[in-house]
Amino acid sequence: MAPPELVLFSIENHVALITVNDPDRRNALTDEMSALLRAAVERAEADPEVHAVVITGAGKAFCAGADLSALGSAGSGEAESGLRRIYDGFMAVGNCRLPTIAAVNGAAVGAGLNLALAADVRIAGPGALFDARFQKLGLHPGGGATWMLQRAVGPQVARAALLFGMRFGAESAVRHGLALSVADDPVAAALELAAGPAAAPREVVLSTKATMRATINPGSVDNEQHQLAMRTELGPQVQSIQSPEFASRLAAAQRR
Repeated sequence: MAPPELVLFSIENHVALITVNDPDRRNALTDEMSALLRAAVERAEADPEVHAVVITGAGKAFCAGADLSALGSAGSGEAESGLRRIYDGFMAVGNCRLPTIAAVNGAAVGAGLNLALAADVRIAGPGALFDARFQKLGLHPGGGATWMLQRAVGPQVARAALLFGMRFGAESAVRHGLALSVADDPVAAALELAAGPAAAPREVVLSTKATMRATINPGSVDNEQHQLAMRTELGPQVQSIQSPEFASRLAAAQRR
């Protein structure tokens, strides 16, 4: 039996639906999945018929974070390049020129939270859970998480999440501005929302998003800020991932 495709891609009514597809492992990010996710985003951007992108997860989880074995191997050898490979997929979402919606059907943890945060809009299913969890693993946040969370919910709530371990269910996520709305079928709700840009001229959609990136903080564009945040976090995350404390907590998590 052939292994399943790790990232599914389809287009309907000018909207690309990208699904991370490893439900048995709760869609945990590996280097391979991350590279395929980038390729899917780039495929959508290159297609003149695609006006918007929806990202979701197969099964009960949205994305349970970085695969623990991939995360552990990133701590040895070329640690920075290993982490960048894990980041690659959600950084592509963050850089996407098209409007992006994350249909968060279940748990979005660690790097999976980054994947959700990288989208322009998040719609939560009833079972959605937004959980940074970096500190619990003894791991410094990475991939621009500090910037993305502060952008989404403001400094106080972001600090509650990253420093104090606050997690957000679906209703809590909406209350704090982390998600736009709750829907029984978040993919259907995301596709309905995406009908807006799908019906508009593509160049107007692209230029509007580009302008909003430039006007949120005049003098820079928001994906440049994301890149800066990612690079700022990279050194401390590498240091934490090479620590004995992280190795101990990682081994305990893998045993579970």
